[in-house]
Amino acid sequence: MATRPVKRLVRSKPTMEGAGVRLRRAFGFGATEEFDPFLLLDDFRNDRPQDYLAGFPWHPHRGIETITYVLAGTVEHGDSMGNRGTIGSGDIQWMTAGRGIIHQEMPTGDAAGRMHGFQLWANLPSSLKMTAPRYQDVKAADVPVAKDDDGSEVRIVSGSYRGLRGPIDDVAAQPVYLDVTIPAGKRKALPVETTRHAFAYVFDGAGRFCNASVPLAVPTEPDHWADAHPPSEADNRTLVLFDRGDEVEVEAGDDGIRFLLVSGQPLGEPVAWYGPIVMNTQEELQHAFEQLDAGTFLRPDAKR
Repeated sequence: MATRPVKRLVRSKPTMEGAGVRLRRAFGFGATEEFDPFLLLDDFRNDRPQDYLAGFPWHPHRGIETITYVLAGTVEHGDSMGNRGTIGSGDIQWMTAGRGIIHQEMPTGDAAGRMHGFQLWANLPSSLKMTAPRYQDVKAADVPVAKDDDGSEVRIVSGSYRGLRGPIDDVAAQPVYLDVTIPAGKRKALPVETTRHAFAYVFDGAGRFCNASVPLAVPTEPDHWADAHPPSEADNRTLVLFDRGDEVEVEAGDDGIRFLLVSGQPLGEPVAWYGPIVMNTQEELQHAFEQLDAGTFLRPDAKR
């Protein structure tokens, strides 16, 4: 097995979105090649209601899929198709915006006022940019969990891991989206297909991700693991971008580690992007905003 080297560690940056929600952005609104087919990852985590209650009022999307994963609090959503609902702790919503949708997402904290979740944007290939919008809503109880004897756990949001398959299916990017918890001092290797782009986002604890970019002799004793594989330290709110390989190795720190591990097959297509609309050309992007102005954005017969 070839361990994926760490290309880069990035600290998520404070950002304001929606009607005044304070969050952290791990990546997004920049170069897309290294994360393709993913466009953006936001960590919305707050203990103060005034930092998130304004929410994300009505806004459009086209050409992407959004994946919302809630860990604490709730998110109420509604859209232009008349859908309404609430996702809570451990729940997932996968929205395919396709040819166009207008929706809102309004967060509410838990009993202690805490709100925590993630939103990941996945690009749609050109052939599916104008597909019909749809949702996949999943309750926490329906998310499979793989448990190991060492106390580690892997929640499978989408894709497969150790013979278990996540509840989200028929997604264009075919992502593998895992929520990984590893106890203090334990080491773990997680498979990732070589052809995929992959990243981890640490949101609790800390750990050392193996960096195999400098070839050294294979150790004969387990205690020499760190010397044979130069580690990269990553703690809370750190994004780890990986290079090529077929597995990711991590050793948890003194307080354990919890992180998202996400991988997807690159689309390799041009990206024309402004705000919540992502197309392939500037002409398509301009046309989408012209439709918004003209009130024809949601028409099923709208042309690209």
